[in-house]
Amino acid sequence: MEQRQVGRSGLWVSRTALGTMTWGQDTSEEEAGQQLTAFVDAGGTLVDTADIYTGGQSERILGRLMRGSLRREDLVVSTKTGHTPEAYRPVDGSRRHLLASLDASLRRLQTDYVDLWQLHVFDPATPPEESLAAMETAVASGKARYVGAGDLEAWQFSTLATWQRARAGRVPLVSVGAEYSLLNRGADRSLRPAAAAAQAHVIAWSPLGRGVLSAKYRNGVPPDSRGAFPHMAPYVEPYLDDHSRRVVESVCTAAEGLGVPPLAVALSWARDQEGVAAAVVGPRTLPQLQEILGVEGVELPPEIRSALDDATSVPDR
Repeated sequence: MEQRQVGRSGLWVSRTALGTMTWGQDTSEEEAGQQLTAFVDAGGTLVDTADIYTGGQSERILGRLMRGSLRREDLVVSTKTGHTPEAYRPVDGSRRHLLASLDASLRRLQTDYVDLWQLHVFDPATPPEESLAAMETAVASGKARYVGAGDLEAWQFSTLATWQRARAGRVPLVSVGAEYSLLNRGADRSLRPAAAAAQAHVIAWSPLGRGVLSAKYRNGVPPDSRGAFPHMAPYVEPYLDDHSRRVVESVCTAAEGLGVPPLAVALSWARDQEGVAAAVVGPRTLPQLQEILGVEGVELPPEIRSALDDATSVPDR
């Protein structure tokens, strides 16, 4: 699997990342272990989690798996912080919370450090310099190797990145996360340019359009799909409208012409866009991951990419 540099840093990651948001709920620990083994065997390195995924279970499972047959140094572990759904306010970017949450993540992950620590959300009530100082402290202590941002607006990321670049010696933000796919191209308008200006890269999540671009919903909602699960249906439903159906048909047309599955077209389009370091896939099952790994080598011809660009250029959702 191709390895890519993240921003202007010494951090390199696999261009396809393994997302763990379902671990501990829709994906059992046994199957998570099978996924992680298959991912590493295929050359994957970047594993993405967060302190709020399944109430911390995602990190706990990953921690136990890293204590097993896998070597910690073979993985690039990325986690996130900032959400506080059970606290008196929904987000907290204070030094107090961020550093405490990092320590808690390290305990759950059973490791001394994370490779990439990301500010998951922007906290308007905390001065940006306070949040960034906490991230500087994490790097200085060795508990985080690199820092980035999660799902921020372009102006929020630019505010943080510019502060860090204003004085020599500060730790730069090397990445910013964004939902990015043929069904959601919002990052094209501002976030990708903002990341480029800050010499950072985008880590694209949900490159398969929450599973819809695999074409599994082409003829309805399969009973074993996320869209059929009560807790996940609201996540999928926004991409089951008429516009999405037209995009899926464009993807299927391209896939038929290339002789590959639709998910190969969707994944390659997002993963190989300029300024994208990695695309995070979140398979629930091992067969889903194996299908993704099986098309890792697919790269779209320029004319197909251009046609898809034209077919999906729409306003923000």
